[in-house]
Amino acid sequence: MTTVGVRRSRRLGRGGMRRLVPLAAVATAGTLLLSACGSGSESGGTSDSLTFWISTVPGQDAGWKKMVADYKKETGVDVKLVNTPYDGYDAKLRNAAQANSLPDVAAVPKLDPIWSNKLIDLTSIADNKSNNINGNFVAKDSSGKVLSIPSDVTASGLFINETLFKEAGVSVPASPDDTWTWTEFIKAADEVREKTGAKYSLTFDQSPSRLRAMVYEMGGKYVHADSSGTFSADAATKKAVNTFVGWNDDKTMPKSVWTSGADPSAMFQSGDVVAYWSGVWQVPAFAESITKFDWASAPTPAQPVQASDVNSGGMMVGFNNNSAAATAAEKFLSWVYEPEHYQELCEESGFLPVESGLNPEYPFESDAAQAAFKLYNESIPLYDPISGYFNTAQTAWVLDGKSLTEDPTKTELGKAINGQQSADKALQNIVDGYNQQVGG
Repeated sequence: MTTVGVRRSRRLGRGGMRRLVPLAAVATAGTLLLSACGSGSESGGTSDSLTFWISTVPGQDAGWKKMVADYKKETGVDVKLVNTPYDGYDAKLRNAAQANSLPDVAAVPKLDPIWSNKLIDLTSIADNKSNNINGNFVAKDSSGKVLSIPSDVTASGLFINETLFKEAGVSVPASPDDTWTWTEFIKAADEVREKTGAKYSLTFDQSPSRLRAMVYEMGGKYVHADSSGTFSADAATKKAVNTFVGWNDDKTMPKSVWTSGADPSAMFQSGDVVAYWSGVWQVPAFAESITKFDWASAPTPAQPVQASDVNSGGMMVGFNNNSAAATAAEKFLSWVYEPEHYQELCEESGFLPVESGLNPEYPFESDAAQAAFKLYNESIPLYDPISGYFNTAQTAWVLDGKSLTEDPTKTELGKAINGQQSADKALQNIVDGYNQQVGG
């Protein structure tokens, strides 16, 4: 293994990059029903005029602005881009469904049973081999119809304080093809902590997603449903969760993150922590905020599974408002996912692509950020299909009118770390919580 080589972060160019947001937890379906058409007239756009809803911070929608401008230039079809504040976006979609005034195309944070029966089938785009779309992350209904394709993906990942690793003379894997195990990583991080006087070896987001990623890599399925919809935890998951709780000893990991909500990112950025288990969305911020030491993304451990917890940054859908607009919406989405166009979208918006075989050139001035995105793009095609399990499961729950309104993972494991219950008892309580909310 060789030490990862990146120079000190410099300020981002071109106004910075979009902060990638993982797929939100699904909302309760409630009792709302899709209202019937009032006047009998068709809603929606036309064959040459579509409405496209997104929700992102102004100034970070450069990719979509380029897509709609290029599409009009090439086809003459006018795609009106409407950027809606994230807070209230779900309600706006529901209200639009009730009023029969849904957009023709949208990038949504999650599916909703109130309007999911209005979605067009995107199977032809997802299955187009020239697009190389990773099928692990598309959303399908029980019949196999593709309801949405990610605009981009997000993944858990490992950050290291490269300055401390170099000071300690400890090596880091140079490639995800030859990565370390969690046992090897923890041993290396502990060695760096002891040699440099760092406070902790690792901080770890208080996040079910980050825990799932680690469990998958240790060969477990975490809290997984069988064909009847009943959740359980396998032996590998129990072992991984016990290992994780044991790391929280105020040396390898601080107890305060999972017991009282201390900020693991701030701890890492202070320079007193060897490594940080978080995800790709941290890269743009670190490229600007970390200046007192050299940082790097490192290959995720595999013990023995090469995996992560991968979610959709956004879910692209088309609505069947009328036949002309539905056909035009499918054509627009098909055009977007053509590799040449989709790569441009990823470059302009700072997306991790859902398509394999692309080589986006991101507008980062930071060498560390460039290296991080390169590493994520090299890693995702290697991940085991279980990496997309939870993303797919959420879709199934929504279509069945269910939601995991409160994941008990953080609370129950916090109690175990505090010594209030065993790790096995915490995991059983988590399983029970899943069965109560989304089981069966």
